[in-house]
Amino acid sequence: QVQFVESGGGLAQPGGSLRLSCAASGFTFSTYAMSWYRQAAGKEREVVARISPNGITTNYADSVKGRFTISRGNAKNTVYLQMNNLKPEDTAVYYCNRAGAAVWSWGQGTQVTVSS
Repeated sequence: QVQFVESGGGLAQPGGSLRLSCAASGFTFSTYAMSWYRQAAGKEREVVARISPNGITTNYADSVKGRFTISRGNAKNTVYLQMNNLKPEDTAVYYCNRAGAAVWSWGQGTQVTVSS
């Protein structure tokens, strides 16, 4: 079955950095576009970034453009999110999943808290 295991979250100060990883299994990873999503307390889940199957094309939410970088390692079935210049409003649980509307079951996510 499809499974996602997110890791790398934690507590960061404003202006700091974190690198998230998501290990995927149960499907042919290299043939799917992937996205990172986040859900802040009391808010709906939103798309943060998207990457094409071959990793060449990336797209970002306006709120993270220029600060976050999505990448993938198809040999390792892993997608990454490098987050720089973190802001308190980036505080959320971060998830990965296939890109688009037809997402699969969610993993447990990884908590990112940005606070001084």
